[in-house]
Amino acid sequence: MNQITMPVLPQMNELWQKTLNWQPNELQQQQFQRLYELIVEGNRSLNLTRITEPIEFWEKHLWDSLRGIARLLPANGNSDKNSDFPAPPVHKAIDIGTGGGFPGLPIAIALPHLSVTLLDSTRKKIAFLETVLPSLGIENAAALVGRSDEIARQPQHKQAYDLALLRAVGAASLCAKCALPLLKDGGLAILYRGNWTVEEETELQSTIERLGGTIESVEAFTTPASQGARHCVYLRKVVRQFERPIL
Repeated sequence: MNQITMPVLPQMNELWQKTLNWQPNELQQQQFQRLYELIVEGNRSLNLTRITEPIEFWEKHLWDSLRGIARLLPANGNSDKNSDFPAPPVHKAIDIGTGGGFPGLPIAIALPHLSVTLLDSTRKKIAFLETVLPSLGIENAAALVGRSDEIARQPQHKQAYDLALLRAVGAASLCAKCALPLLKDGGLAILYRGNWTVEEETELQSTIERLGGTIESVEAFTTPASQGARHCVYLRKVVRQFERPIL
């Protein structure tokens, strides 16, 4: 039987550097390639992603994941890159609704000193991620099955994270309700969005005020290969969550 040759991801070092002022080292390149291979293999039995072409995978899963935390990446030739974002130190992150591991896995690869929890309510996807982590040699991430509202009641997770990541989870107001109870005071939630409207921002503002959060910034950008429209919405946890539940 002929062995199927897996396509090789483009390295895109110039684009990494130009757009994020960062590029992966050799080990990280190898981990990205292996992650791509595992996702394509896993897709045969699990609905992980429809994005499997190499350049599209690079742009929409790797680059897009890291664009949201660009100012946390180690600067290449820019010493003040991280000076204003986020304000408190970032040690623990949670990727809510991680699915196939995005954006959490690329972030764990790019930031090996960051502890990343990959949360999803689908047990099969978490079981898949539990096989992926050792295959990639990732020791700074762990997979967790559950719903955000359930684990937010557990002492080890409630107000325990510096950073919450939400990509393709649902409406922005729902994302805020999922993320803010898990964040420490001063923690940051990053909502990965496609388009972004004034109506969405108005609805989100009314929601997060009741949860003790504020919209810190909204960044609009385009993806480097296909020129797709993207937004990242940054929410800051400013006060402790109210004791009464938010329905």
